[in-house]
Amino acid sequence: MMLRAILFLLTVLVSLQSQAATRIKDVAAVQGVRDNQLIGYGLVMGLQGTGDTLRNSQFTEQSLQSMLDRMGVNVRDINLRTRNVAAVIVTADLPAFVGSGSRIDVTVTSMGDATSLKGGTLMLTALQGGDGQVYAVAQGAIAVSGFSAQGQAETLTSGVATAGRIPNGALIEREVQGGFNAMGPLAFELKNPDYKTATLITDAINLYTQQRYGVRVASPRDFRTVLLQKPKNVAATRFIAELGDLEIRPDTPARIVVDQRTGTVVIGKNVQISTVAITHGALTIRVTETPEVSQPDPFSMGQTVVVPRTQITAAEERVPLAIVRGADLQTLVKGLNQMGLKPSDVIAILQAVKTAGALQAELVIQ
Repeated sequence: MMLRAILFLLTVLVSLQSQAATRIKDVAAVQGVRDNQLIGYGLVMGLQGTGDTLRNSQFTEQSLQSMLDRMGVNVRDINLRTRNVAAVIVTADLPAFVGSGSRIDVTVTSMGDATSLKGGTLMLTALQGGDGQVYAVAQGAIAVSGFSAQGQAETLTSGVATAGRIPNGALIEREVQGGFNAMGPLAFELKNPDYKTATLITDAINLYTQQRYGVRVASPRDFRTVLLQKPKNVAATRFIAELGDLEIRPDTPARIVVDQRTGTVVIGKNVQISTVAITHGALTIRVTETPEVSQPDPFSMGQTVVVPRTQITAAEERVPLAIVRGADLQTLVKGLNQMGLKPSDVIAILQAVKTAGALQAELVIQ
């Protein structure tokens, strides 16, 4: 029984360790392999009276007239009053190494005073890169998740009805030049730069390549980049795929992120607080106005007046002094929870503890 219990415990520990490990491709990316952003201006047709008001959105009217002119329809001297057209900005991300003829998703957002793009169809729109070259063209029916309904006395809105997506709505017309061979030396770039994590990646790669190829191929250039020397007898794609599946346990910095607008507090695993005594209370001041009416005596020729009556009370909560010492994340969270603090109170206390020099972590306030 004792042997079985020991084997079961070892199995659980190995399982926990394997779950804590992270693949290299989840914490780092190949340097130079990135997306490119595209943007274009177009028109959406087929709206049910929810498009731009051409009198207010003159650019929509000019675009509509230019499009009809190219199709042989002369509307220059006609006052257009349609509400079924909307001017939009179309954006997309061009993936790395994508070829001509491939399709990508696009996002469509309204520019004018259109109330909804639901049911609309994007007309043929050229998408340009940062260099001014056209890399894709987009067209198709727009999928809008939000809606807006308005009556005489009430308006109901859910989500955003003036933005939508077209799945596979853009067709790639031009390829981005370059590839693995044109990028120069291969390198892994960490998504969260850290010296220890870069060292762990280097050791894991060298241990693997030493056993498989008989050479050490990785060397850390800095806390963000790990340089690689590809062996001659393996393709770059296969080489990156093999290294990406290697597992490490990345190190995380001691950091607390505070968002004062939403009251969100995120505490990192390695955050520690030196032993401090904390008390946090609130002072409540209440002002009550109870005006009274003063009536004059009969036949006194007096006037009825309003006499102000103001009552001011002050109450301060009695909060005990608590000692908080966080040797690890669980102890720290447990100590803060025992004090019964709200998110706003936790934010104020963390700022005070940081000022006192007892917070052994970086405090990021957004």
